[in-house]
Amino acid sequence: MPAQYVKPYVKRGKNDAADAEAICEAVTRPTMRFVGIKSPEQQSAMMLHRVRLILNRQRTQLSNAMRAHLAEFGIAAPIGRNGIEQLLDVIADPTDERVPADARFCLEMLAAQLRIVKEQILENDRRILASARETELGRRLMEIPGVGPLLASAIVATVPDPAIFRSGRNLAAWIGLVPRQNSSGGKERLGGITKAGHQYLRQMLIVGAMAVVRFAERNGAKRPWLVQLLARRKAKVAAVALANKNARMIWAMMASGERYREPLAP
Repeated sequence: MPAQYVKPYVKRGKNDAADAEAICEAVTRPTMRFVGIKSPEQQSAMMLHRVRLILNRQRTQLSNAMRAHLAEFGIAAPIGRNGIEQLLDVIADPTDERVPADARFCLEMLAAQLRIVKEQILENDRRILASARETELGRRLMEIPGVGPLLASAIVATVPDPAIFRSGRNLAAWIGLVPRQNSSGGKERLGGITKAGHQYLRQMLIVGAMAVVRFAERNGAKRPWLVQLLARRKAKVAAVALANKNARMIWAMMASGERYREPLAP
């Protein structure tokens, strides 16, 4: 059970007896929600994603550190990976007198760490791709436009059983892709998405949907509703709507065992 749903049943104080009493009370509630138990393989697959996020942050930190240190000597480079490659060439050139010896020694250590981190990211991505292709569910999910190996692997590792969600909307709500409600007196007021729940899955779904939207803007889309939505709303709004739809589709495919079917032409 999620701890935040058990907390209201704690009467007073914080000790093991009070916590046990609250858990016993909460588990009897008919509307209580429960967390699926992940297998060791699913936990290991999700660890690949968490380590990948750490490595990406380390790569950014090392790149920014080299940029900042070299900027002190008046050496700048364009934004992006090509700019970093230019700076690495400067660091590796012992004849460049703009960089003092001690500074070059420090920068070479940062450059060596950056190379190691890049290799680790590539190896991590290979393992994630392999984990997505290993399972029959992962291969089926990758047939959905906007769902790649990263997202398919994360879904398989994070959602052990689709039965813990009553519907695709519940999965979308758990990811935080449904509108926030502020309704009262029979009047429905909907705001932006809640952004509650699993942040990583939400990010992956929106990034994948954004790729589909960008492709549709250039080449057209097979989904009539997406074309109509892009005609009246901004691209990012359409991407969030598509991410919501993909989340529901993922649940339906997990629950039914069916493969992805292309929408019928209008």
